[in-house]
Amino acid sequence: MIQLDELRELQLERLQWTLRHAYENVPAYRKKFDDAGVRPEDCHSLEDLTKFPFTTKQDLRDNYPFGMFAVPRDQVRRIHASSGTTGQPTVVGYTAQDLDTWAEVMARSIHAAGGHPGHKVHISYGYGLFTGGLGAHYGAEKLGCTVIPASGGMTARQVRIIQDFRPEIIMVTPSYMLTLLDEFERQGIDPRTSSLRVGIFGAEPWTEQMRCEIEERTGMDAVDIYGLSEVIGPGVAQECVETKDGLHIWEDHFYPEVVDPIEQVVLPQGEQGELVFTSLTKQALPIIRYRTRDLTCLLPGTARPEFRRMRKVTGRTDDMIILRGVNVFPTQIEEIVLRTPGLSPHFQLILSKQDRMDTMTVRVEARPATATDARQTAAATLAGQIKNSIGISVAVDITDPDTLERSVGKLRRVIDNRPK
Repeated sequence: MIQLDELRELQLERLQWTLRHAYENVPAYRKKFDDAGVRPEDCHSLEDLTKFPFTTKQDLRDNYPFGMFAVPRDQVRRIHASSGTTGQPTVVGYTAQDLDTWAEVMARSIHAAGGHPGHKVHISYGYGLFTGGLGAHYGAEKLGCTVIPASGGMTARQVRIIQDFRPEIIMVTPSYMLTLLDEFERQGIDPRTSSLRVGIFGAEPWTEQMRCEIEERTGMDAVDIYGLSEVIGPGVAQECVETKDGLHIWEDHFYPEVVDPIEQVVLPQGEQGELVFTSLTKQALPIIRYRTRDLTCLLPGTARPEFRRMRKVTGRTDDMIILRGVNVFPTQIEEIVLRTPGLSPHFQLILSKQDRMDTMTVRVEARPATATDARQTAAATLAGQIKNSIGISVAVDITDPDTLERSVGKLRRVIDNRPK
């Protein structure tokens, strides 16, 4: 176990290297630093990081595809990219050492979640340009696990593979895990009888209520993993199975800050704001004060006391819906849906405009065998709880099971039909 003073010394040494590496090799960073009137040699302490400018997703888009790379392209061993569904894709690159680092932090994450050498790991994250599948894959192999690279889709076949190959661990988005559980039950199999003992869930915000839903239906431990491709991919932080009290950040590789998203000042420990990361060891794509848009706070470490924790992310600044002057996050609705009898966790928020006023319909599937009158009661209960808890009036549309769009990756929670 590394001591705190040793960790801070290591972080400063690596931070100073990262700032020099970015300034000397990435024209976009050189310009940002020069415009801000700061140079790498101005960093004498970790606190001096606040002198340096933020990096945003737009910076990566403006330098598409390889303008943010800090090494010659013949040293890049792999390229990943976002889907680009909301704009120009963001492209990230990895040297051989970067890939080793990624495998190391993923192996740590799987071990902290309860994985051990020899365990079989069923990976249902998508493979390809998305970082989830390959990130999980190489980390599990690094730990000494046996990998089942199922990827996404073919849900019925995945259930069969789980039953036949008997993995102890599954890595998947929480929304797709719910789809898998529905398929278990559709096939007449009690998910609690499966071999799965640990679920490592990430790539989208999810709530404590969803954790309870998954653990109750499976008997497994459900733990959170955090990462994003711009920082490295999954494996930046991990929830420990023995505490399940937030995600410990692997701070020897990633330096966290939480800032006020409006004032852009660093907030003290325990205050919620926007999570910001600086990479400390990345070669191909160093990232300086990257604004993740994820909302959380930093807390002292517990199960891994040398590393700070981040509270479970349940919202993003760019996921926030402003409805008639009220700020609403999808996870707030999810919490209420999950505690309403007769309703499944599968829901969507439909935004529209009526008579110049924004409206929201919560479309949610009923659980199997929920009678018509019970559905009506559930709809009234849900609408009332949303009004009381969040302060907005919504319409509620209860649908039959298996009628909402399913996704093998991140669930599309919000459908905005309002005129642009």
